[in-house]
Amino acid sequence: MQKNKLTIWIITGMLLGVIVGAICHQQFPNAADAKNVAGYFSILSDIFLRLIKMIIAPLVFCTLVSGIAGMKDGKVMGRIGFRAFAWFVTASFLSLFLGLLFCNLLAPGHALSLPLPELGTATKLNTAAFNLKDFTTHLVPKSIFEAMGQNEILQILVFSLFFGFAIASFKGDTVSTLTKTIDEVVHIMLKLTGYVMRFAPIGVFASMAAAITVQGFGVLAIYGKFLGSFFLGLGALWSILIMVGFVFLGSAVFTLLKLLREPLLLAFSTASSEAAYPKMMEQLGKFGINEKITSFVLPLGYSFNLDGSMMFQAFAALFIAQAYNIDMSLTQQITMLLVLMVSSKGMAGVPRGSLVVVAAVLPMFGLPEAGLLLIMGIDQFLDMGRTATNIVGNGIATSVIAKWEGELSTVPEPEVETVQVKRMAA
Repeated sequence: MQKNKLTIWIITGMLLGVIVGAICHQQFPNAADAKNVAGYFSILSDIFLRLIKMIIAPLVFCTLVSGIAGMKDGKVMGRIGFRAFAWFVTASFLSLFLGLLFCNLLAPGHALSLPLPELGTATKLNTAAFNLKDFTTHLVPKSIFEAMGQNEILQILVFSLFFGFAIASFKGDTVSTLTKTIDEVVHIMLKLTGYVMRFAPIGVFASMAAAITVQGFGVLAIYGKFLGSFFLGLGALWSILIMVGFVFLGSAVFTLLKLLREPLLLAFSTASSEAAYPKMMEQLGKFGINEKITSFVLPLGYSFNLDGSMMFQAFAALFIAQAYNIDMSLTQQITMLLVLMVSSKGMAGVPRGSLVVVAAVLPMFGLPEAGLLLIMGIDQFLDMGRTATNIVGNGIATSVIAKWEGELSTVPEPEVETVQVKRMAA
């Protein structure tokens, strides 16, 4: 019961947020008033997300450097990196393909009973960052302090890789002392994470209350077919990911999913992958994954393995084509899939990154960027689903790669808590 305490509180916060949000939406029918009330709820959710952002940069840096320095073998690092990227590319292709498949089969954009935004209407999304030149140069930080200050995960990851390899290349007491110090900082950061996570139920409550206060449930009815089709596609993607996980992990994949309940709830209710990252690391450790694997693979996954976001991009682009009665041939759809495969790798850390990628790709295929305005009104709910899917995808990916490397010591579910207590005692 004790290990489920946070989960129960998060679920309670989510349900209370929905109830309070629904009451506020009814009491404040004027959109401006509802938005003003939601702003007060957002104070709490913003504080929680700021607490998470406060620990993300040092947590990623310390865990990644600790993992690389502990491996010492460049060949092992190369093998893990190759396996990770092979998995990420395959999962990305599958996610995009399912997005196109479900949008073609269910056609949620056809006969849309909504006024279409006029062509040329601005969406206020910055798509300038999505070209190969800017993305490539943006990978390398001008200053690690600036990267940490802005929570630029990709830039922190690049610096951490160089720093970790530099430590691993040296031998001696000085380097050994530094490595031990970083390892100790990792434990301190994980302890700090535990303190921050105590605020999770409050942040979840406020996030849900703010969203429902502004949107209400009416918007869900208007976009029912679109939302139903998208979440059905996400369900199919979950099923495939779990089946693949079962092939490599056996029945332990279900233990993994149970352990991921808390990060899943956090990701779904806040629509923030960052909010779930610290808890994700902790739960993967409980599953039996060597922290060196988690520290290396999970940050990579957060940047390159966003399964739910990938599926959304393909689904949204084709939905807009259907809404404007623009027929896309099979060749065009396949080409768009390949373009999204490349362009989406720059979305990590970009505000509303999935929408920005879609906005950047639409003009390439003669699709109106204004169509994104059809989606923006319900993007909060879409983001909740795709963010939770990203957590499932990265959890299974990290676990499978750990299994391939022989760094997974999975224990039966009833024993997970006991093993964790023994590890902490040691």
